[in-house]
Amino acid sequence: MWTSLVCVVLVTSPGGASLPLVVNTWPFKEAAAAAWEALQSGGSVLDAVERGCRRCELDQCDGSVGFGGSPDETGETSLDALIINGDTMEVGAVADLRRVKNAIGVARAVMERTHHTLLVGESEDLTTNKSKGLYTRWLQAGCQPNYRQNVVPDPATSCGPYRPGPGRTPHRRPPPTDLRAHDTIGVIAISGKGQVAAGTSTNGANHKIPGRVGDSPIAGAGAYADSSAGAAAATGDGDIMMRFLPSFLAVELMRGGAEPSAACTAAVARTKRHYPEFFGAVICANTTGHYGAACNKLPGFPKFSYMVVSAETRGPSLHTVDCF
Repeated sequence: MWTSLVCVVLVTSPGGASLPLVVNTWPFKEAAAAAWEALQSGGSVLDAVERGCRRCELDQCDGSVGFGGSPDETGETSLDALIINGDTMEVGAVADLRRVKNAIGVARAVMERTHHTLLVGESEDLTTNKSKGLYTRWLQAGCQPNYRQNVVPDPATSCGPYRPGPGRTPHRRPPPTDLRAHDTIGVIAISGKGQVAAGTSTNGANHKIPGRVGDSPIAGAGAYADSSAGAAAATGDGDIMMRFLPSFLAVELMRGGAEPSAACTAAVARTKRHYPEFFGAVICANTTGHYGAACNKLPGFPKFSYMVVSAETRGPSLHTVDCF
């Protein structure tokens, strides 16, 4: 499926330098093209980020962005999105958004029309045992993969309802079995004048507990932007990655002089130090138009692909980086 999206294929190390610039996670060519078109038609970097994410929401990229994918255990899709203005450091974000398709548009409205940063939609009372939805009934084993093992009955073999088990055991998340279950569209846009914006959109983890929010709508985790340094966006297992604010770390490393590829690598390495088998990747770009990416190597995930558009690429181009 992804090969139909490829215009140019490059195996890259550090990239650049040319402004304006658009970089987005995964081989989502149409998203990159939409963001670039916004810049070329005189739009702002915020317009570019919004239109890039919006394109993926409409296309339901990989089933992991937009309406209709990654349902929670009741069978309902909820959306998370984030947008950051690197000039003003304004942020708008939404999480657990339901029955609204344009999550990135709502996130921008939060930023521009309210005094708030993050609005969260409907969630379920997790203190009750009423969360026996369609997926809980349909799955014959491992009904709720997002519970730890210290609940009764064992979520690896039974479908609940669940109650707390005896004691608490140290937790290490097992390697992911579905590498597309945590995908996110992350978009970075930098204007010819060095104005920076970044954003994300996702429908989150498959079969999540209702009310779960991952890294995508969290500033510094899902994405971060500062026009004095650059921007970064993350994709992967948000429950793990949000603990380490990889996007914020990468931008601060670029502020200190690190090249984008090195900044991305350091951000991934920090998470990897604590969770060696986590699934994730980070893209980075600085204000001089250099860009890069890094990812954690897993079985079935040896490389990470991302899109780049600039005056030098002659349209959206697919870049890949070897995971480490």
